[in-house]
Amino acid sequence: MMKRKIGIIGVGHVGAHCALTLCLQGACDELILVDILEQKAVSEALDLRDCMKYLPHRVDIRAGTYADVRDCDIVVISVGVHKKSGSEDIHHKNRLQGLAEKAGMVDRFIPDIVEAGFKGIFIVITNPCDIIAYHIMKISGFDRSRVFATGTMLDSMRFCQALSRETGHDPQKITGYTMGEHGDSQIAVWSQVSIDGTPLSSAGSAIDPERIINEVRGQAWNIADGKGATEFGISVALSKIVQSIYGDKKVIYPLSTLLMGQYGVVDLFASTPCVLGRNGIEQVIEVRLTDEELRGFQNSCEVIKKNIQSIDPG
Repeated sequence: MMKRKIGIIGVGHVGAHCALTLCLQGACDELILVDILEQKAVSEALDLRDCMKYLPHRVDIRAGTYADVRDCDIVVISVGVHKKSGSEDIHHKNRLQGLAEKAGMVDRFIPDIVEAGFKGIFIVITNPCDIIAYHIMKISGFDRSRVFATGTMLDSMRFCQALSRETGHDPQKITGYTMGEHGDSQIAVWSQVSIDGTPLSSAGSAIDPERIINEVRGQAWNIADGKGATEFGISVALSKIVQSIYGDKKVIYPLSTLLMGQYGVVDLFASTPCVLGRNGIEQVIEVRLTDEELRGFQNSCEVIKKNIQSIDPG
């Protein structure tokens, strides 16, 4: 049988937790960790191997190089800007922090991965993920189904959790999305929210929409203020994505993908519900938005576009 082989580029807080979650959930058979700090990748691989005896599924784990991921099915991009000792918080409550440096990083290693023969799927976590994914698609030459970002999948998980608290319903029974930028301009698509198939508007719950979306937008910073980074939610999101690809599940997640006319937006990465399967993003779904939601989504796309121009004026 073919081994399910995944590479993770960048094993800081996020990359390391993604690796652990993939192992805990048996989502892959082989895992290659790559980091600019080679000993960091080696150490994380050794630490993960210590888990193997009591995990339900064997995973072969090792540190490697960019060339070593050439025969991976999926390569996860989770590189970040290394924080120097004594420096200020790198986030500054702004996912755009370090954009030029991160773009420079992928400029250096994406061509090496492609030239080594990689023909799989790039999944981008590195923030600002909409812009980095767009940049990787451009420099890799891959089509849009094989390069996408986690986008607002994590935000949508937070959205459903907030709705669960407000309504008392299990979050797994709630269908709801945020769309647009994985950032402050994202919108909550209230018109599409349902609880076990029943529209939220019929559920009889009094909810303050503005308070909920502000909570969702600010959740990452509430977490980062106390522990420096968000790790758990995104690692579970990644594992669900990976399992959906390997299982060819045709599930729908809000992911950041190249828009080609949907919602009146062209040549831009932003989050919208997508069908995910063996070939990556197999369908981009253009959901029916209210006029207000459409304006909000297009405004969010304008925010992304302006930020892309800061690294790609053309």
